[in-house]
Amino acid sequence: DLTGIESMDQCRHTLEQHNWNIEAAVQDRLNEQEGVPSVFNPPPLRPLQVNTADHRIYSYVVSRPQPRARWGYYFIMLPFRFTYYTLLDIFRFALRFIRPDPRSRVTDPVGDIISFIHMFEEKYGRTHPVFYQGTYSQALNDAKRELRFLLVYLHGDDHQDTDEFCRNTLCAPEVITLINTRMLFWACSTNKPEGYRVSQALRENTYPFLAVIMLKDRRMTVVGRLEGLIQADDLINQLMFIMDANQTYLVSERLEREERNQTQVLRQQQDEAYLASLRADQEKERKKKEERERKKKKEEEVQQQKLAEERRKQTLQEEKERKSECLPPEPHPDDPESVKIIFKLPNDSRVERRFHFTQSLTVIHDFLFSLKESPEKFQIEANFPRRVLPCLPTEEWPNPPTLQEAGLSHTEVLFVQDLTDD
Repeated sequence: DLTGIESMDQCRHTLEQHNWNIEAAVQDRLNEQEGVPSVFNPPPLRPLQVNTADHRIYSYVVSRPQPRARWGYYFIMLPFRFTYYTLLDIFRFALRFIRPDPRSRVTDPVGDIISFIHMFEEKYGRTHPVFYQGTYSQALNDAKRELRFLLVYLHGDDHQDTDEFCRNTLCAPEVITLINTRMLFWACSTNKPEGYRVSQALRENTYPFLAVIMLKDRRMTVVGRLEGLIQADDLINQLMFIMDANQTYLVSERLEREERNQTQVLRQQQDEAYLASLRADQEKERKKKEERERKKKKEEEVQQQKLAEERRKQTLQEEKERKSECLPPEPHPDDPESVKIIFKLPNDSRVERRFHFTQSLTVIHDFLFSLKESPEKFQIEANFPRRVLPCLPTEEWPNPPTLQEAGLSHTEVLFVQDLTDD
């Protein structure tokens, strides 16, 4: 219901990854939806470098009180203690070459964090500040991205003040409220490889150890160090003092980011306007090109039609000439078997010619077809009785009749009907 994951198996797997901490699982899932990589799939980026040498760093150390009665014993044992710790450091230094510290190899940083949180809750209860469930590098990245203070706690398991600090200071309600509302909180044991790596970077002197890190001058910088057994009220005062002293840097960075974002938005709007104008110009050019192509195509079609018309007329003229050459000779006017036919053309002109009774009506058609005045398609009609002469072969008249069979007399007037439009 909280994350929108519909698969129960995926929900179970996510909860198992976060040690059944539903708050951490939901937070990690929401971060993924916002584009922030999951703590279990860290991005292959170079980790942020933290500036630990700022000369303006605030350091607050709480020393353990030493009983006055033991000052004499302390000075007597000082040479022996110096010799013992010197030899011990030399022995540890030599041992590192023979057997490197296993904590120097970080293989499962998220597992180290989850294991520490589980141990902390078993020992001190579930009432504590919200631990950041991710690596130290991811906590730095989130603090930089969100412009928040990052409070780092290094847990010394074997130190004599650790239990009292965790129970009475870190788990105090007012401390929990301050940390949860004002900063991110990352913690790990120095016995874990991930905690040991951070310890080597921050170089604490004693435990409990707290460091306040923030984005300062565009670099992640340690701005406060708190060491020793500090009480809850004192811790709140020190954290408030550190945050108040450095709040202006975060405000300045927020203003710069807003200005950069506005500049980026303005540039993006300008780019979008340019792209829109470019697309409009491209669209105009495309339409012009299509119009040119359409005109060119139309001109080509007109030219092709002209060429086709010229070829058709040429073919028609050749056909007329061929028909004219194939016409039989005109009979003599005194021939008793001849027929005088007067053709009335559609243009009201008249043409006269003689034909033989035994000739087919096709000859009449070929004669008219060979004339320049005659239409391309036509039919020949007689008036008495009114009928269309079958001059061309059809299904009804496969062989056109002769003039005599068609019932023509010695003198006839025939009408040529133009069929070209049809």
